[in-house]
This record gives sequence, C-alpha cells and structure tokens, in this order.
Amino acid sequence: MSLKPDPRLARASAHDKPRPAARGGPSREVRLIGGQLRRSKLPVADKPGLRPTPDRVRETLFNWLGTDLAGWRVLDAFAGSGALGFEAASRGAAEVQLIERDAELVRSLCASQVRLKAEALRVDAADALAWMARCAPGRFELVLIDPPFDAGLQAPALAAAAPLVVAGGLLYLESPAALADAEVPAGFALLRQGRAGSVHYHLLRRNT
Repeated sequence: MSLKPDPRLARASAHDKPRPAARGGPSREVRLIGGQLRRSKLPVADKPGLRPTPDRVRETLFNWLGTDLAGWRVLDAFAGSGALGFEAASRGAAEVQLIERDAELVRSLCASQVRLKAEALRVDAADALAWMARCAPGRFELVLIDPPFDAGLQAPALAAAAPLVVAGGLLYLESPAALADAEVPAGFALLRQGRAGSVHYHLLRRNT
C-alpha cells in the first residue's frame, strides 16, 4: 500500500476553527469533498462534543492517502457525523465500519447510508473502545480516530486501535494537542502531522 506524496501542506485559517453548534436539534451539514459521493451532505446534530473534521483537514488527509482507496478496509471509530468514514467509502474503500454509541447519531448515520447507497459502509451501535478491544488484530488498512476532545480518550483510543492495523497500514488521529514522540504507539512511525485552528491531526504507519 503506497502513500501519495503530499504536494502541499494545508495551513490553518480562521474558518478551520470548530464553530459552536446552534441550539435545538440538527442545524448544520458537512459536505463530502471527493469521490463518487462528492458534494453529498451529511447532517450534523447539536450534540456536546460533536465536532466534525473541518473540510480543510479532510482535504489534506485524503491528499495524503490518495484519491483511490479501492480494496481498503477502513474503521471510523467515534464516527459522529460520519464525515471521515463516508469520505473513505466515497473513494472506493471495500469495507468501511462506523462505530458510534449515541443512538440518535446511529439512526442518522444509517439513514445517510441508505440515502447515499453507500453499500460498502456499515454502522454499529457500540462503545468504540469496547468494540476495538473485541476486534480481531490486523483487520484494517486504515483506522480513523477522532474522539471528543474533552473526553480524554486519545491515549486509550490509540492503544486500542494500534493492534487492528495491518502491517504497513495507517492510523489517523485528531486531538487537541500535537502528539508527542512518546505517545506514538510501539511499532508505528509518525508520517505526517498538521494543525487547523484547535485541531491537531496525525497520520501514522505501522511498520512492516
């Protein structure tokens, strides 16, 4: 599995900063930016801690990964709005597993899966850490981790996700602070990182 060279590193700008949700139910949308589902919209509910990945960050991530994910198996833990998982499905991933424990968000994700006919995508209602602990090792080419920033789940999520990545596979993390060298899971190397407003994002590769 090859990683597309990064032609440019997106820089942070004011509109990259997460904006507070309006009060009172679903009020925002995110638009998919590439692949077969490009320009399709996903609803974003007004939920504490729900912070969809900014467009600039998603664009940079998938420039790093490449536009064609054909054959890849992808896990989107802490799926939330589903923006990352649906982007992977849009780019041809063979299997995209979304994990979300909030019942309202699960219903929204399932409705979007049906509406967009994203047949490679599956939604499970579960706690992400517990689900990953039960999952067989070496299961995915790409694991996406974007837990709520105020929940302190970055370290346990990394520890739970690392065994699920195949040799040479990739692990993506969003966090409120840059990942220190000591926090990189054993057997992984930090390939790329960036920042957009308060969002720090990292791409790691498991050693072959």
